[in-house]
Amino acid sequence: MKKIGIFGGTFDPIHCGHLILARDAMEQLHLDSLLFIPAALSPHKLGAHPASADLRVEMLRAAIEGEPRFCLDELELLRPPPSYTFDTIEALKRREPDSEFVCLIGEDNVARLPTWHRFDELLKITRFAVLDRTGQRSEHPYPTVRRHIDISATDIRNRVARGQSIRYLVPPAVEDLIRERQLYREP
Repeated sequence: MKKIGIFGGTFDPIHCGHLILARDAMEQLHLDSLLFIPAALSPHKLGAHPASADLRVEMLRAAIEGEPRFCLDELELLRPPPSYTFDTIEALKRREPDSEFVCLIGEDNVARLPTWHRFDELLKITRFAVLDRTGQRSEHPYPTVRRHIDISATDIRNRVARGQSIRYLVPPAVEDLIRERQLYREP
């Protein structure tokens, strides 16, 4: 049985923290592949105004190029928002019924997990693993991939708006796209 990691999010923009934790998850959780799934609109970020879906996909594609076990899947962008994890896992299970899926979530989402759409049913069709960039221990029943990484998409957008460098925070190809497309210029 193939073991596939699911890493969903707005990825606005994708950054090195996402990629480092994704690589760590592949190794620690023994994943065969990892799907990056950009959200059309996260139900937990309904007030946000992300970069367009096309630009976020372009940045993701550039960031994971050359990583054969990292894949981009646009299935959440092909249906109306908001993006619910339950719907995504169901669609993936229909497409790959003989695969096991591990849903990767940020440490900041653990407390809200029981409020997720159809959470009780979701627990029956997928496993969860936590990606923790804080390096601090917290209590929950899920396996945890831990590495202290102080990089956030919010900080990256703010640095761009202030005219500061984002070198080494995002892959060079993503930095080029942000500059070329003049993304995040407004505070």
